[in-house]
Amino acid sequence: MKLDIPLQDAWQPLPAKDWNEDTARHLLRRAGWAAQPAEVDRLMKDGLTASLDRLFPAKANPFPKPRLIIGIENDTEAFAKKLRAAETPEQKKILQREQRERQQQAVQDLSIKWLQFASVPENAVAEKWVLFFSDVYVISQESVQNTAWVYAFQDTLRQLGFGPAPDLAKAVSRTPAMIRYLNLQESKIGTPNENFARELLELFLLGEGNYTEQDIKESARAFTGYREKLGVFHFAPAQHDNGPKTIFGQTGPFAGDDVIDLAFTRPAAGRFLPHEMVKFYLTDDGIPIEYLTAIGDWWRGTGYDLRQLAQHFFGSRIFFDPAFRGNYIKSPIQFYLGLVQDLHLNVAPFPRHALNALRLMGENPFRPPNVRGWVGGRMWINSGTLNSRRQLVETLFTPINEDNLNADEQVQLVAARSAGLSDFTVTNERLGTILTSMTSAQITDLFVNYFLTVRVDADFRANVLAFLSDPTAKDPLARLRSTAITLLQSPEYQLC
Repeated sequence: MKLDIPLQDAWQPLPAKDWNEDTARHLLRRAGWAAQPAEVDRLMKDGLTASLDRLFPAKANPFPKPRLIIGIENDTEAFAKKLRAAETPEQKKILQREQRERQQQAVQDLSIKWLQFASVPENAVAEKWVLFFSDVYVISQESVQNTAWVYAFQDTLRQLGFGPAPDLAKAVSRTPAMIRYLNLQESKIGTPNENFARELLELFLLGEGNYTEQDIKESARAFTGYREKLGVFHFAPAQHDNGPKTIFGQTGPFAGDDVIDLAFTRPAAGRFLPHEMVKFYLTDDGIPIEYLTAIGDWWRGTGYDLRQLAQHFFGSRIFFDPAFRGNYIKSPIQFYLGLVQDLHLNVAPFPRHALNALRLMGENPFRPPNVRGWVGGRMWINSGTLNSRRQLVETLFTPINEDNLNADEQVQLVAARSAGLSDFTVTNERLGTILTSMTSAQITDLFVNYFLTVRVDADFRANVLAFLSDPTAKDPLARLRSTAITLLQSPEYQLC
């Protein structure tokens, strides 16, 4: 896309005079899920620099390990022994089926617990950063088939996501989830598997066209011997190729970490992650390569520090440029968590409320379609996914019928309430409070200004006001509910 902002100004900090409530809302919606008034007020009080320091900390808040994950970890060795001891193929199949069902329950529980954690305003920006990295370093629970490993993989992104990028890449290469997902377990001296080496250079670090096939073949040799043993990284020296390898024109007895260090000497390494950030946070259309080169050169000077990159990117003039306001399609996860935050709700504790909706909208947590992750952008919207978005809004305004919950859901509901989570849908009581405390004009301003990033014209606002203030309406509460739902289902709410 063409940018009006000059290259020399693009990555400079936003001038203090331009820091206002609109820019604060833009930062919260793009870096996180939504712009709640209390969070906007906090940003205005603290200022941009201090806010970026808080939103992108040296260490993200820890995400507690779900109980079902702990159970899987504790039973890993016992299950392996039981599987080896199975006397017949049929017994083995039964055990494997039981384990698959257990893993399915665990990934659903992990997904719900993560959505609940990420919906908390103080976690939102850091967890969206984790989500971003999970769309760069892609794995899938369907292929890994061990939810404990998926949790550990995501936690690696969380723990190292604000440190040096080479350290993160090296740690990712040692995770059991990545070893399983990209077949490193099969890679040994004499027959190296090229899957991981190819994706490392193409999708994780450099981008297509910035390496040769020979670089991939030689890098694959360097990663031979990477193994997983009972959920822990294990290096097998006997399976590692110690011979000389030529990678990016340099020759030596390189191992896996050396490949990553060599990749970060390439100019493309500086451009690659900012390019991915632009696609994830700013625009599907990308920005000219000279802008990426500029921030890449700067980032290389920091030692590829990820926290500095995040604060530099989200504090820059280009991030706040008008070209990137109100025109980015929300991903299903952002749409859902944005609704949860905008409506001051809690994430419901059972899969059919949140996970089924996310699956139908096209973004199943921890299960991307392939190693390239989700394409996103305009691909999020079609007739089917748009209908699912509308249905989700309806669901959030419909009381939960507890009589229809199954036994597991009843248990999950009790557990959620004991943890202080109970506001799963918008109640008539909340709507009634708005109706009795505000005029129709005030409600119109509140809904239009708060819910919608896109600035609507006078006719749009007038139509909302006319609907709300109709003196012949028999049920004003129903009209208020219908207005809120209609705005949240509108094309304008799909954008941030």
